Amino acid sequence: MLRSFLIYLSKAAWAQKLVTGWSFAWRTASRFVAGTRLSDAMIVVRELNAKGINVTLDHLGEHTNTPEESQQATDDIFATLDALGAEPSARGNVSIKLTQIGLGLDENLCAENLERILARARKNNTFVRVDIEDTPYTDKTINLYYLMRERGYTNVGTAVQSYLYRAEADTHRLLQDRTPIRLVKGAYMEPAEKAFPRKADVDANYDLLTKILIDASLANQTKLSEDGRIPAIPAIASHDDKRIAFAKQYAEKVGLPKNGLEFQMLYGIRRDLQEQLVKEGYPVRVYVPFGTHWYPYFMRRLAERPANIWFFISNFFRK
Repeated sequence: MLRSFLIYLSKAAWAQKLVTGWSFAWRTASRFVAGTRLSDAMIVVRELNAKGINVTLDHLGEHTNTPEESQQATDDIFATLDALGAEPSARGNVSIKLTQIGLGLDENLCAENLERILARARKNNTFVRVDIEDTPYTDKTINLYYLMRERGYTNVGTAVQSYLYRAEADTHRLLQDRTPIRLVKGAYMEPAEKAFPRKADVDANYDLLTKILIDASLANQTKLSEDGRIPAIPAIASHDDKRIAFAKQYAEKVGLPKNGLEFQMLYGIRRDLQEQLVKEGYPVRVYVPFGTHWYPYFMRRLAERPANIWFFISNFFRK
């Protein structure tokens, strides 16, 4: 019930206006958001790289309302790609949402912007992860991914959400083209006819998909690039100790080298676990969001973890 309410708030304009007006809200959000400027994010890139952690940068934004807004979002992504290109030692790539670059407005506009982004990423020798959003956009996102592959872009991957019934079929389809896949549980509110209502079922499906991805990486001999920019097929994106332990045990069982997968986590969450996995020799990539459009992202982080809510409340009463 609480999770549903917080996800509703993440999309409510009135709530965004209210919460972003509270100074303590940004103090709390800054635990999960690297800053409002690209320069802030690049400082975090260097700090994480110094700890042996790779990054994926996300200039926050989604659901643009006009072609001009989608163009501005595209330009912001260009700037992020250029910043990585200007710093070849930076071990990072970029994540984007297609509603940010016009998917909710015009699929042709979105396709044009996406192709320009992938061309810019290729010029800067890096990779773009296309995030999966809520189910009204799932098929459109996968279709645009395949359109880009047909046009010759291989520096692109996407994500799969284990709470969806369709996730296994989507994974098998995407793996036919050796698609690098970020495996997540899912952070949107979906109806019971589309997603597993029970956490135990989501977790079981996550483990099943982990096995499928590890098997695919082993069969195709994919691995993380030396510069930390191009990932192997499986990106196991979770802070759940049990899911991570399962992935490690299964990979070891089948003989997948440690650089044949990577663990992904969110900026500001489970830093202890991030550093422990690095010490164990596993590639770790931290999702580093930044920008002024931090509110929807922040509310979804509150919805995911009760501990984050208490952190927010404690700031509310702090003088």
